[in-house]
Amino acid sequence: MSLGSDAVVRAAAFASLRALASRTGGLVTREQMTQGFLYEGARIPFALRAVGIWRPSQLRAGPGAALSITTAAQRAGVVPRYNDDIGSEGWFKYKYQGQDPDHWHNRALRSAFTHALPIVYFLGVAPGLYDAAFPAYVVGDDPSGRTFTVAPDTVGLGEESLFSGGSSTPLKEYVTRTVKQRIHQRRFRELVVGAYGGRCTICSLGARDPLLGLLDAAHILPDHDKRGLPEIPNGLSLCKIHHGAYDLNILGISPEHRVRIRPDILEEHDGPMLQHGLKEMEGGKIRLPRVAAHAPNREYLAERFEGFLAA
Repeated sequence: MSLGSDAVVRAAAFASLRALASRTGGLVTREQMTQGFLYEGARIPFALRAVGIWRPSQLRAGPGAALSITTAAQRAGVVPRYNDDIGSEGWFKYKYQGQDPDHWHNRALRSAFTHALPIVYFLGVAPGLYDAAFPAYVVGDDPSGRTFTVAPDTVGLGEESLFSGGSSTPLKEYVTRTVKQRIHQRRFRELVVGAYGGRCTICSLGARDPLLGLLDAAHILPDHDKRGLPEIPNGLSLCKIHHGAYDLNILGISPEHRVRIRPDILEEHDGPMLQHGLKEMEGGKIRLPRVAAHAPNREYLAERFEGFLAA
């Protein structure tokens, strides 16, 4: 297979994945990754289960470069098989598959680096759920550390640079920071919303699609506070109306888990949303996670509630 036909397969993969991601908000399931896309009557997976570096048979000839890489979301209490770095400053770091730098999986990803070819980076945000970052490029290879360096990019399907390394380094750095922030937020949301059973802690909205899309993970202490870590006890599962009200100090939650509505809002008269969505929540108790260790931190709630009372 020539580089030209390799590019055709990759373009077909990217176009199909872009169409899928537009319907799912950028998140894809493991089943959707395995199902893949149609190319000349054959179904090609975007990625395969338990394979970190994936190169379909259609890309074996020519450059022989990988189509995708995957980092699974870490499960609580489970040591990750590969310690891929998705949290520090700078580029993404992706560990070699296995101990042999010359294993064909590693050679396939190295070929993407050598030929400046775009790949897909599937970043796990929850078990079986992934953020698809593409196009991405391998921008470094460290055999001594058995690590590749990977950078997401924004170059479009029709741009000439797509198959020749993509955008300039400053733009790749910016996109990488943006993707890392997005992954951070999505992982926090999945953790918090999952801990609350997929429901708003105030009104119980949610439980199943499409209503789950109306739920957010709200920080109790903001993430710019050094204590405001992306951990379940620093989060609340809130529907978008109650999240907005919480952020604006229209609504507060006491350390005793009581909902309070600002007095001036209680005196307002407006439509049914104000009456039933906010005013009638006054004094009610929030819904707590089933796991006691996931309950909101009382000290954090108290500190945040002081800000609400002072508003």
